[in-house]
Amino acid sequence: MPSRPFSSHEVRSRRSVSIHTVKALGSNRWFIGIRGREAGFLRQTQSGIFHLLPLGLRVQSKIEALLDKHMASIGASRLSLSTITSEELWRRSGRFDAASAELFHFADRKHVPMMLSPTHEEEITTLVANTVRSYKDLPLRLYQITRKYRDEMRPRHGLLRSREFVMKDLYSFDTSYESAIMTYGEVAEAYRAFFAEMKIPVFVAEASSGDMGGDHSHEYHMASAVGEDTIITCDTCNYTANDEVATASPAFAEQRSASPSIDLTGVQVWRGITKDRRTLINVWYPDKTRDRLQNEVNIHAVKKAVPDLDTSINNPVQAWEKAAGDVSHLGERSLQIFNVIDMRLRPVFDELESRLPVVPTLGQDQESIPKASISTADTEEDCNFLRIMDGDGCPRCGHGRLRVNRALELGHTFYLGSRYTDPLDLSVTLPGAGASTPVAMGCYGIGVSRIFGAIAEHGADDKGLQWPRAIAPFELVIIPTSGTTAEVLEFFDNLTADSSASPQFDAILDDRKESFGWKMQDADLIGYPVTIVLGKAWREKGLCEVQCRSQSLKESVPTTDIHSYLNQLLSRL
Repeated sequence: MPSRPFSSHEVRSRRSVSIHTVKALGSNRWFIGIRGREAGFLRQTQSGIFHLLPLGLRVQSKIEALLDKHMASIGASRLSLSTITSEELWRRSGRFDAASAELFHFADRKHVPMMLSPTHEEEITTLVANTVRSYKDLPLRLYQITRKYRDEMRPRHGLLRSREFVMKDLYSFDTSYESAIMTYGEVAEAYRAFFAEMKIPVFVAEASSGDMGGDHSHEYHMASAVGEDTIITCDTCNYTANDEVATASPAFAEQRSASPSIDLTGVQVWRGITKDRRTLINVWYPDKTRDRLQNEVNIHAVKKAVPDLDTSINNPVQAWEKAAGDVSHLGERSLQIFNVIDMRLRPVFDELESRLPVVPTLGQDQESIPKASISTADTEEDCNFLRIMDGDGCPRCGHGRLRVNRALELGHTFYLGSRYTDPLDLSVTLPGAGASTPVAMGCYGIGVSRIFGAIAEHGADDKGLQWPRAIAPFELVIIPTSGTTAEVLEFFDNLTADSSASPQFDAILDDRKESFGWKMQDADLIGYPVTIVLGKAWREKGLCEVQCRSQSLKESVPTTDIHSYLNQLLSRL
């Protein structure tokens, strides 16, 4: 039950209503995260779509308030962009075709094609282009916290992978690359402070820009066994990278190979197919295990070598053979084989190729199928197609060993340059320049819904959730062992009333007509940082029992010292 913004009298008059409202909607025991903690924070209405209940809304509101605080620290102004956008705008930016499958499409009564926005780069760029009149209007930093929509093929893990979600997007606009990179650094510092205030340990990883564009990108991850991302870290230096861009030391990679005399038993193949189904991709790599771990192909490295690779096909050989049967459409010489050769096999591949299963069985002359290959000899980079493993060498410091971590992505920052400002006509004329210059743009996202679900999962134990103080629905819960007497109400008001002598605590009084044991279990389930028990010792001796599960603490505190004690305790949470 919120103690603010009501007066003491209003709190008393609304107290039983508020506590029952907070929990009654949660009585059906819906899940907050993927562990299925039945704490009444949200309710699923459809696959990947949720209602926030009162406790859940308080958590989300506190996350948003923290974001407002740290965005204000870098001079960003908050706005709110419409959820609805047009297909035409996305076609102008060149993103529509690549993203169309994940967009919610609809048309208005005039049959104009519209979409629900999964992100707002096009809209914000157009807005600024129609507003900025001079380079003197820059730099500009604008952000929003709003609902986004993505037609996920397989929503899962509660709030961690949903079709409707809340995001914070910051967009920056600068006159030059140098100024934009300075902005990038300031945002990075604000992000670190934001996560630190929530007591979230994060990896800041080098990352790929993907479909967003740009050439400077970092992800903010929290280590988690249920994470969908893989982060590579060095045990010696600060090297941290998403596995899409991570590399191992070339010298060390050479050691993870088969013996000098590689034979057929030392060669493995992974097969894929191009999006047009005409080219079968054979990825050849050495079969070498270490510490009982089987080598795996790094699909990101393969996609870099073969940009047209289609990773959505479960059986590429079957798809390729099916395409081979459609002679009327393809023509008899339309099929191809593309061999992608790991650098450790390059010295022997030509010798072994005739004895390797380069072409799967087909009902036609296999010699007629054109073949091509790519290896280190054909590129400027080493073709290392093995996934990085624990113990590989660090490419940065040279002597550290890499560690592979499962992680959840909570935020992502991009330097976009002119990726959107150029096609959407956002430019300014700088002093001394004859022509206008596209504005340098950056975008910086934080998943509010993801943080909600990730922290719930990260702090959960066998008793329930454990929220950090900064975003807990309430800092304190007060549980009397007997009824809600006038003395209990006075104690509650003393903790929550405004006072210049002591700060107000964000507390809730559990006055429900349930047993004391039930209330204690429910407090653990909800995950309040601190529980205060008002029992016999409080009634007779003025001693409160203060419990904090995250600190493994249970201590009797005199009522006269409770304010200072709670301030010290909460400062550690």
